[in-house]
Order: sequence, then C-alpha cells, then structure tokens
Amino acid sequence: MRTILFIVFCLICFQQSWSQKSKEIFVEYSEFFDVDEDLYPDAILLTGNVRVSHDGAVMFCNKAYLFKKENYIKAFGDVRMIQGDTITMTSTYAEYNGENKQAYASGNVVMSSPSSTLKTEVLNFDRNAQQAFYKTGGTITDKENTLVSQAGTYMIQRKMYQFRNAVTITNPKYIIKTNHLDYYENVGHAYLFGPSTITSEANYIYTEKGFYDTKKNFSHFVKNSYIKYNNRLIEGDSLYYDRNREFASATRNVKVTDSINNSIVKGHYGEVYKLKDSLMMTKRAVAMTLVEQDTLYIHGKKLIVTGKPQNRVVRAFNNVRFFKIDMSGKCDSLHSDEKTGITKLIKNPVMWNFDNQMTGDIMHLISNKETEKLDSLKVLNNTFIASKDTIGTGYNQVKGLNLYGKFRDNKLYEVDVVKNTEVIYYMRNENQELIGINKSKSSSINMTLDGNQIDTLTFIKQIEGEIYPEAELPENARKLRGFVWRGDERIKTKEDIFPPEENEYDEQMKIEKAAEDAIESVPMEVRKETLEGKETEEDKKKKKDS
Repeated sequence: MRTILFIVFCLICFQQSWSQKSKEIFVEYSEFFDVDEDLYPDAILLTGNVRVSHDGAVMFCNKAYLFKKENYIKAFGDVRMIQGDTITMTSTYAEYNGENKQAYASGNVVMSSPSSTLKTEVLNFDRNAQQAFYKTGGTITDKENTLVSQAGTYMIQRKMYQFRNAVTITNPKYIIKTNHLDYYENVGHAYLFGPSTITSEANYIYTEKGFYDTKKNFSHFVKNSYIKYNNRLIEGDSLYYDRNREFASATRNVKVTDSINNSIVKGHYGEVYKLKDSLMMTKRAVAMTLVEQDTLYIHGKKLIVTGKPQNRVVRAFNNVRFFKIDMSGKCDSLHSDEKTGITKLIKNPVMWNFDNQMTGDIMHLISNKETEKLDSLKVLNNTFIASKDTIGTGYNQVKGLNLYGKFRDNKLYEVDVVKNTEVIYYMRNENQELIGINKSKSSSINMTLDGNQIDTLTFIKQIEGEIYPEAELPENARKLRGFVWRGDERIKTKEDIFPPEENEYDEQMKIEKAAEDAIESVPMEVRKETLEGKETEEDKKKKKDS
C-alpha cells in the first residue's frame, strides 16, 4: 500500500513539474539548419524563411540563432512576430526569451493592433504582462490621432497607452502637448497630468489635470485650467468643454475676462457659447467693468452677456445691485447696450450719487460711445432726489415728473427736474448755521452739484415758495408726499452688492474645493474616473435645448 502511495505521489510531482516547465521555442520551418560554434556556441543557425512559434505567438525572419538550452532566439532581417489576431510586430532585429516570454526588438520597429500602430526604434514586449514599452521616442497613429512621445507603455489587454516626456497628440482640429498622458485607444479617452496645452484655431486650453474624449470632442479639466479665445479668457476650478458646439461651462471660482471691453465676469457657475457670442453667469455673479480709474461692479442672480465685442449687451436679473466709488444703486433688472451706450435700470430703481438718493419709475444711464465715459442721466416719472441735511436730522428733497442730469468726468454735476417740481431745502450759511427751510413749487428746477453738496438751486417759473424759520415749519410738513428714505439699503462697498444668501455660495464652494483637494491623495487610477466627470444638470439641459 505504501509503495502505491509513493508512486502516486511521484506521478503528481512529475505532472506538476512538467506543467510548470516553460514551453520550448518550436522551429516550424527553416530552409537551412547549421551550427556555428565559433560565433554562437550551443546555438543552431536557421536561415531562409524561418518560422518559429512559442505559446500562441509566431515569429518570422530571414535568419535566426536558436539557443535550445536557454530557450532563447535572436532573429535578423524582416522580423515579424504575430500574437493571435491582436498584435503584429515587425523590426530588423529581435530577441525572444521563451522562459520569461520577454521580447526585444530594434530597428524600424512597428507594432500594430486592430485600432492603432506604434512606430519606434527600440521596443520591449512583455508577453506575460501583455505590455510593450519604449524609451527612444515613438509615434502612435489611430483613425483620429497621431501621438508622439519620448517614452511610452502599451497595455495590450486594456488597450491603453501611457506616455511620458514631450507627448504630442495631433488631431485635424487641435494639438495636445503634455509630459504625462494616458490614452485608451478603443474609446479615444485621453487623461492629462501635469502642465498640458490644447491648441486649435478656435481657442487655447491650459490645464494641469484633465480628461479629453478625442472621439466625441468633449473634455473636463480640474486643476489650474483655463480656455482662451481671441478676446476672452475662461477660468474655473472645474471646466467642461464641448468642441462640437463650442460650448464651455465652468464651476467654482469662475472668471471670464473680456480684454476688448476691459471687463471681468465672476461667479460660481458660468456658460459660454462662442458661436453665439454669449456668456451666462450665476451663483454670486458679478460683472466688473473699468470706467476711467474706477471699477463698476454689477451683481444679479443671473448675468447674461451677448453680442460681438463692439455690440455687447449686458443683462442682469433679479435683485440687481451695482457699485462704483461715487455711485451705487439697486433695481429688479438691468439692461446695458454697448452700441447705444444706454444702461436701463428696470423696476423699482434707486441710485445714490455720493449722498444723493434718486428714485423714479424708469432710470437710464447714458455713456458717450467714443470716450466710454458717463454722459447723462434720465429719470422718468415720479422723480425724487433726497439727501440728508449735512448737520440736522432733516432731508433735502426735490420732486418732479422727470429728471435730466449731466456728468463730467463720470461725476454728476448738473440736474434739471421738470414739471410740477417741489422742493424742501435746508439753507445754511458759511458757518453751517441754519438760515431757514426753503419750501417751494415751480415749473422746473436746475441744480448744480459739487461732489455730494448742492452748489446752486435755480427755480424756473416759480409758483410759490417761502423760507421758513425752523421753529415755524412743523415736522409733518418737512417731507414731500411720496418721500421714502432708503439710506439703510445704500450700497457702500463692493462687498455690499451681494445679499446674504449669495455669500453662502462661497462657504459651500470652499467645502467642495477642500474635498477635491483631498482626492489628490487617492491613487491616480482611481482619480481618472473623476476626471471624465458628468455633465451638470445645466449642461444637460443646454445640450438638450440646442
């Protein structure tokens, strides 16, 4: 019984050792066999239409030295190696080790798969890992692209290339340059790591981490990225770009710079349609325009900029607020036309010029189209100007149907209030002592301003008027009908243009940014999935609408 068990054990060991032993390189055909002990001891020289095979791969060449003991072969002249129906490699010289299934090829090396072709001077091919790699410069071509790099690895089963050093993808529509790129040939997905650029006739893109679908022509960039058109620069923590539609969207810390109009639009979500010359910004959106040596800030729940550079139209919606050093205001919506130079404050407008509060049903700011300076102001229907008395608790007030103002150096210096005008004005001498309170009615009024002070006040066709000593004019008579002081709403700084709920976006964005920074510690293979990303709901809706 023990003898039988011993024999069975020996048979099992023999079978295991036989199965673990590497297969030998098999010579299928050669016109001549010879041995050259002087040049290659222990080698068989094969010449003429040589064909050998090993574990699913076949090699052809003109001449070969086969080392039987080492299970190793060196091939010369028109070398061709075929692995199944997936890989064909040609070269002028090759070596192959049957023990570890490692191949080495040099001289005009070409490796072809059903979807791409790799050309290089020296290539190593690991059949166990199904990987080929080069360090001497290589060129890969597929149906859409030509890829060039100094070093690269081809992972056959995953159909993925890893490129390093001086990587360039050339496509009929663009050129990508980077030092680290992973490319999946079957789907055309390219992952960019480190400083990378994408150049085309339409724009210039920079990123330090991004994803590009070379077949569908859309991309997603997530680190230090921007898109530059001829006159616009789009920046954001996360950029999505669709080349087919020339559409770009950006999320978190978005900034769009217009170099022609000296303007910047910021927010936490933005969309740009290049072909439509349109920009939309939401989530703490603000448009900033250089006016002389000052900057005009405009905020709305949604900002839309449309039209070519010289015909820009800026529209702001819902709870619009604006600010510059000497002027600020509020309204429900705003419409500013670069071509006409007219900015319309629509629905419940209020504007402060220094300490002067102006209200009316309709308010227009008009710019000189040549100098781009503020030229004039129109306030139509139910015009009201008010300011606090410089010392006391009263209010200077001017009321009428319409107002027409003139600007000099972007400062309001002259105002005409016409039709059924009324005035309450606190008159003071040079020592700021109150002389009396002027209460008058006239056909129209002309005022000149010096900064925040009324310099002169001229009544035209005065109907009635009287200067009252302070004690003789009751408190209830010191306010004109319809007067409402809105000083607590006044926007005094550029930060005041944002209502409290808009400021919450900043805190939310900071939390999201911190979370994404934490992803940097995750292995790169895992992080690739986040690069492809998903279109936002806004993106999907826009794509569906288009």
